[in-house]
Amino acid sequence: MSTQVILPRVMQIGAGASEQVPAVLESLGCSRPLIITDKMMVELGYAGIIQSRLAEHNLSAEVFDDTVPEPTVASIRAGVERVRSGSYDCIIALGGGSPIDSAKAIGILGKFGGEMRDYKFPRIVNQAGLPIIAIPTTAGTGSEVTRFTIITDETNDEKMLCVGIGFMPIAALVDFTLTLSLPSRITADTGIDALTHAIEAYVSRKASPYSDSQALSAMRLISPNLRRAYKNGADQEAREAMMLGSTLAGVAFSNASVALVHGMSRPIGAAFHVPHGLSNAMLLPAVTEFSIPAAEERYADCARAMGVAQQSDSTELANQKLLDELHALNDELQVPTPETFGIDRSEFFDLMPTMAEQALQSGSPGNNPKVPTAEEIVQLYERLW
Repeated sequence: MSTQVILPRVMQIGAGASEQVPAVLESLGCSRPLIITDKMMVELGYAGIIQSRLAEHNLSAEVFDDTVPEPTVASIRAGVERVRSGSYDCIIALGGGSPIDSAKAIGILGKFGGEMRDYKFPRIVNQAGLPIIAIPTTAGTGSEVTRFTIITDETNDEKMLCVGIGFMPIAALVDFTLTLSLPSRITADTGIDALTHAIEAYVSRKASPYSDSQALSAMRLISPNLRRAYKNGADQEAREAMMLGSTLAGVAFSNASVALVHGMSRPIGAAFHVPHGLSNAMLLPAVTEFSIPAAEERYADCARAMGVAQQSDSTELANQKLLDELHALNDELQVPTPETFGIDRSEFFDLMPTMAEQALQSGSPGNNPKVPTAEEIVQLYERLW
């Protein structure tokens, strides 16, 4: 059985990779980029640095900075209007997962029209939108190397998963120096997001030898360096390892898909505005414990790759060490429960059946080693409280 692998055409990885924007544009035959980012990237000067670098090569780029932390249909519509009002031939997506996810959606809708709902899964979007050069500034989502985007329909709080080659950036410039200014909370949330990507890709029913190699490498990089980056944001060695680990995890799950954690995470984020990485972190220990009986050897491999279990440990012991580590990680990185995050209890419990159905409709739980029923998902939500 063969495995199809989808990657950006160009990948530049390492310190200073983001400085290669002009050369990448030239190699792609593009000269009229629109920078899609958020206001923080403008305030920190990162968008201006890209503009200056382009100006040195007689290129100019306008900026659209009205993306939002969890992209919505309305925020995407504003970006599409901006694209259609200009004569841009490509998009530079600068920022964390939200600006990059926004750029993916804007690139498709800006070229082909329609509404975001027209492109949600199970439709597979293989048409090429405007070329996207992705420059991530967080070590977490891996969106720079994935064929996914997630957009929230604010009319019903549904997080719509959109899938296909059309959402894959044409180039990814992965520069860990852009993460050095990240605050500890974002470092923690995005880091656990990346770890979740790696674990879920490895235990996914769609895993392959290729995705396995990327996922295990990602775990080896992320696990020993997440705490270091969280405690000392200036630790360049840890930051570099986290950034590469995040990208490898993105490659892994883009080709093997995510599973139950992500399926359950999206409805929490949409209904209660919990950052995506944080809701993943809330779920990871409980979902892992639920899933281990269906993939004991696979989860034990994860524990060993993360360095929390020895090669000589039994499968059972390795899995217990994995669960202990996931709980300890949440404690050390101060991951809240839904209650301590500030979610209203009655609202959370009332929405559980709806969130369970939305999780199942996303398709991600179907990739889980143990495929849950709606009732089992509700029980897992209850455990989180």
